[in-house]
Amino acid sequence: MTAYWLFAAYAVAVALLARGEDEVWAVWAVPAYGVAAVMLPRSRTGSVAVLTAVFAVAAPLLLLLAQGGELAAGMTVIERSAELLVKDGTPYLPSWQLSSWLAYNPYLPAMALFGLPSAAGLQGAPGNPRVWLVLVTVAALGAAFCTLVPHSVRGCTDCRRGAARYTAFAVACPVMALNLAVTTTDPPVLALMLVSLGLIARPERAFASAAALGLASAMKPTAWLAIPVIAAMLRTRDGTRAAIRFTATALAFVAAALIPAVIASPEATLQNTVLFPLGLTYHLTPARSLMPGDLLARTGPVGHDVAAALVLVAGLAIAVSLVVRPPRDLRAATWRLALGLALMFALGPAERFGYFIYPLGLAGWLILTRQEPPPAATRVPVSVADRSVADIE
Repeated sequence: MTAYWLFAAYAVAVALLARGEDEVWAVWAVPAYGVAAVMLPRSRTGSVAVLTAVFAVAAPLLLLLAQGGELAAGMTVIERSAELLVKDGTPYLPSWQLSSWLAYNPYLPAMALFGLPSAAGLQGAPGNPRVWLVLVTVAALGAAFCTLVPHSVRGCTDCRRGAARYTAFAVACPVMALNLAVTTTDPPVLALMLVSLGLIARPERAFASAAALGLASAMKPTAWLAIPVIAAMLRTRDGTRAAIRFTATALAFVAAALIPAVIASPEATLQNTVLFPLGLTYHLTPARSLMPGDLLARTGPVGHDVAAALVLVAGLAIAVSLVVRPPRDLRAATWRLALGLALMFALGPAERFGYFIYPLGLAGWLILTRQEPPPAATRVPVSVADRSVADIE
């Protein structure tokens, strides 16, 4: 109940300070969270979570889709990148066609998958990348919470209900709800990272975990830090060979997505995926934030170089910490990942406040998965991913 009241307070702040699609979301979210907080003592938590998700995500999303108009910049880039991928084998415009900031595609090639329905000729909602981003995110979150239950969700009603309840609550949290309603490109990447964290709790699921993280890393570089962090944890828990196998599998997915684009046009790939995100191109994104790194970069070339140097120092510090004091369990690795991402997003020369969906989402995952071990009689392993979400209540 406290969480829902805090969510409502955040939505009120967004309603007062934001404009555009963020304001539309807040108008729906404020009453949704308030009603949820009032209903919770009298209703089942699962039903409240589902209804909150519907009114805090589905309703504003459907309203924004019905309003039509031009796609947001990110969705325009995804649609164009899918068309280029089908036509030219690369999702990036050549250097001579990069005439404005909107011509750049800062995403890695796997992000173009969300635009393939539109490239295939589907019209309306079935061809809208926003719809597919939301569907994949919700499905991945469901899969992540399914890794927490002790039995198969197909054969256990309690496990199925528990996973559904926590999926609905995660979707309804403002960290996810706002980004899903206005549809940014970060939710599916974060959701796949959570799938990877849920799977890696069991050593026999290491390959599937690496595949999920590899797919996320083939969409956006924001997932890359998770590879060395989880590998360091695996080296401590399961040995060096397990860590190498995990790293190789994850990197294989990134390479499979990126190498064809590099072969097709190395210069365009460099311009779009490296120089533009770092603010080193002629055309810069108009987005601004109050992050220290962004404020430094706006002071001029020297400030930009200082911010870039700070990110490099932060990256080296994280690398040293993984060698000197590697995380010994999954929770420690997740905290290390959340703190590392928060530090790099704060210091980066072209980072945005929206990127904090990653450390906040990881912190929320740790809170939701913090629970007591099940009774010994159940003979269920006591790792976090093996404990029943039904025990949390």
